[in-house]
Amino acid sequence: MKYINIIIFCLIGVSGFSQNKYNQFFTENSLRVDFLFSGNSKAEHIFLNKLKKEPFWGGSRINLVDTFNYGKYKFEVIDKASSSIIFSKGFCTLFEEWQTITEAKTLNKAMPQTINLPYPKKEVVLKLYSRNKNGIFKQVFELEINPKNYFINPEKYFTQTEKLIDNGESSQKIDLAFIAEGYTTNEMNKFKNDVLRLVKYMFSVEPFKKYRKSFNIWLIKSESNESGTDIPKEKIYRKTILNSSFYTFNSERYLMTEDYFTVKDIASTVPYDNICIIVNSKKYGGGGIYNYYCISSADHKLSSKVFVHEFGHSFAGLADEYYTSSTAYNNFFNLEIEPWQPNLTTLVNFSRKWNTLIDKSTPIPTPRDNKYSNTIGVYEGGGYVNKGMYSPYMDCRMKSNQTDSFCPICQQAIEKIILFKTK
Repeated sequence: MKYINIIIFCLIGVSGFSQNKYNQFFTENSLRVDFLFSGNSKAEHIFLNKLKKEPFWGGSRINLVDTFNYGKYKFEVIDKASSSIIFSKGFCTLFEEWQTITEAKTLNKAMPQTINLPYPKKEVVLKLYSRNKNGIFKQVFELEINPKNYFINPEKYFTQTEKLIDNGESSQKIDLAFIAEGYTTNEMNKFKNDVLRLVKYMFSVEPFKKYRKSFNIWLIKSESNESGTDIPKEKIYRKTILNSSFYTFNSERYLMTEDYFTVKDIASTVPYDNICIIVNSKKYGGGGIYNYYCISSADHKLSSKVFVHEFGHSFAGLADEYYTSSTAYNNFFNLEIEPWQPNLTTLVNFSRKWNTLIDKSTPIPTPRDNKYSNTIGVYEGGGYVNKGMYSPYMDCRMKSNQTDSFCPICQQAIEKIILFKTK
């Protein structure tokens, strides 16, 4: 008991030190930095758009520096006086996905992108990095920020909100902001019921079931003029608040919005860690990008499964494990390096992944044979290709709709993110 008390005392001490560090450098608000990411399949350019002061910081006040090294991009916030990193975070973008499709070979395009950080009390330097094809981060942008700059826009966005599930203070919980897309004024009760249904399913799936008390759920009742969403191939277009659409990158099931500034404007009405967009549609589809947002239609029979799959992308950086379904991507992964995603490996540097969890009797690579159906292994196929990429389990929520469960490796990855964000 003596040793347990010592450990608890030490943890409290570390927590208190980190909280003091937050109070030393940051306020209760957040700073949003808006960019335009532009280019083509071979080039990217980063342009500053604007800076905004938002009313809430919903993230952790303990773990301020990212330790996961996930994402195509990352940013660091450096205290100008001491040159120390006081905040960092990895993320992905819709733009990086567009760069891999055939259109990007002949077209230049720009897409909005934003990042959020706790609002600094003193001058800071923001550095933005992009991961190259060899997996190495290279700095692509730098900006000195004076928090007293009167050009930082403090205007607030207003819409009706509701805290659907309240498990405690935002700084100690994971706040999910659910945004209504394609719901009219008269459909907000439907939106609430749709979110309740999707969340109920999510909290029946491990490890979310185990950690359900670690989450707060917010409803943002953003009203659209028309019900539904765009389905371009069927010449269906709806006037909705986020301008979402099926057939993103000409993939029928890929439901996304490029109007990311509006997404962030609406999300700013509550403290949040992650954004979830629910679309008032019966059509199958959705999307999810790490530390960007997840999105799902509400009323297809598989919508609950799709939502949890897409949330796996956006929340924990999990990769798609399927390899037989068609996508618009071309050579999305470099098979000559180890992917940063925790649930895929090329075996180039497998020691970084789940090798210690494999039983000595399990062959590597592991045959896709029924005798290994509940076995952690290394199964060829994943990340949209059937050769050269390997996944940890025969089936998983990140692979197919045949199972409700995340595999043990994906569960472990999700759990690590939950603990990081709530400590």
